[in-house]
Amino acid sequence: MNKRKIAMLHLLLNAGEIKTNQSLITQAVQKAAEKGAEWIITPELAVSGLQFTKECGIDWIQQQPNEWMSSLMELAKSSAVNLFIGAPEKDPEGELFNSVFVINREGQLIGRQRKRSSVTDDWSSSGECLQLITIDHVKAGILICADSYTKENAVTLRDKGAEILIAPSSWGPGLHGPNGEWEARTIDTGLPMFVCNRTGEDETVTFWEAKSLVIDHGVHLLAHHSRESAILLFDWDFDKRELLSTEFEVEYII
Repeated sequence: MNKRKIAMLHLLLNAGEIKTNQSLITQAVQKAAEKGAEWIITPELAVSGLQFTKECGIDWIQQQPNEWMSSLMELAKSSAVNLFIGAPEKDPEGELFNSVFVINREGQLIGRQRKRSSVTDDWSSSGECLQLITIDHVKAGILICADSYTKENAVTLRDKGAEILIAPSSWGPGLHGPNGEWEARTIDTGLPMFVCNRTGEDETVTFWEAKSLVIDHGVHLLAHHSRESAILLFDWDFDKRELLSTEFEVEYII
């Protein structure tokens, strides 16, 4: 049987405060590992916040893994956890991307997904392809925030053999907020989805009511929003595609 404890890090991020956000992520990963989590997921752009360019520009963005990402790789190895980390990156040609990095429990960077729908991220280029990443014998597809907006990306991942959809996001309610897209993608594909959202406030968007979700067949199985950083723990059976928890176990980070 392939039963795993999942942790989604619903974090209070600060736009442009890179060191502060990195410290929060590291602390949250450590706490989640101590609680027995085996898969640990951050929101989209957890390192920088969503609207960071006016605060700190883009010159700081590096190729990955940089020194901090390497420290997370060591932490993943020592804690035997798998990580999904949202961070900007620079490629060898100097192009910038909004990416999610996957680190396995051996501390290896085994894959990355670059956001394809970069219209709202004027600093970044669009990722060219969707790839599956296998963790603990599970084929995971990653949809970064607005990559869930239409069904094409999700269906492509399903057709490639995805067994779960992971959606690191920075998507709060409002005029352009989520309006059933995540739920629709689970119906379109027949796949469950883990949505790791965030809290806080950036320049023109607020996330105080943004929800992190576990969704299957269009239904919210678990949901959480808060004004504080929280680790959301739940148990999932990948073989049966079944939620084993009746609610999130919530650990607040003060």
